[in-house]
Amino acid sequence: MRSVKQLHSSPLDLTVPSVVLGLMRIPELDDEQIRTLVKTAIDAGVTMFDHADVYGGDHLCERRFGDAVTFSPAEREQVIIQSKVGIRDGYFDFSTEHILEAVDGSLRALRTDHLDVLLLHRPDALVEPDEVAAAFDRLESSGKVKAFGVSNHTPYQVELLKRSVHQPLAFNQVQLSITHANLIAAGVASNMAALDQSIDRDNGILDYARLNDIVLQAWSPYQAGFFTGPFIGDREHYAELNDVLDELAAKYDVTPTGIATSWITRHPAGMQVILGTTKPERVQQAAAGSDVVLTKPEWYRLFTAAGHTVP
Repeated sequence: MRSVKQLHSSPLDLTVPSVVLGLMRIPELDDEQIRTLVKTAIDAGVTMFDHADVYGGDHLCERRFGDAVTFSPAEREQVIIQSKVGIRDGYFDFSTEHILEAVDGSLRALRTDHLDVLLLHRPDALVEPDEVAAAFDRLESSGKVKAFGVSNHTPYQVELLKRSVHQPLAFNQVQLSITHANLIAAGVASNMAALDQSIDRDNGILDYARLNDIVLQAWSPYQAGFFTGPFIGDREHYAELNDVLDELAAKYDVTPTGIATSWITRHPAGMQVILGTTKPERVQQAAAGSDVVLTKPEWYRLFTAAGHTVP
């Protein structure tokens, strides 16, 4: 499986895989099923695992992972564990105190002494960048966190943080799929007043990430919209798209899931795909798809079959 090389000139030389396993849904699994899911991922080259303190409620998913999966010191060095903080009950909180407490809770739940990556989960409208910087400095100096980033942040929200934060903000986790692709589609159809697609709802996230060596992580890569259900297999709403997915899957000897993955990993921005599946076979399918390099005509064919306009 292809890797995405992190390019920041920082002390951390981090190479991350193009596919990441998200663990938001593992409470429905027993310990053995969690172990099978994780082992299947690692065997397929998916060595990065995405958590959040709120998944399952109060570190539950992290705790289930930590209880089920034991890494030897050598194995721990070969995997990348990422978590997110900042969402509380009805509000967001990027205070120094909350960030530090949340990370300590994640470390206890995951049974590890450090996070490889920490993301700020959703933008806090009341953020004080100096408080974030203080937390990040303490986490880095103590060895509790190696790399930092954000999730669902606009370029200027990142710039605001960078006024105080000393560490590179190396990742931004954003919603992206073939059908939910405004951060790409708006740029394709820019300067067209009569076309809704030309409206930039993301403030240039994609180009900003490329200019600043930020790795975009695509969450809900197979969802049609905001948790509205998958587009793969939905012939009522996406018949043409599924025809193209099936055709390309047959050509490249992968599944439609693999092609939907390759559509994201083909982009020169070097994005990661965050899987939310609990099925080992889906992990294998996505990993296989990340090795497929679609041609430009194939990539654009999927894009237009999903309903986007190429002027």
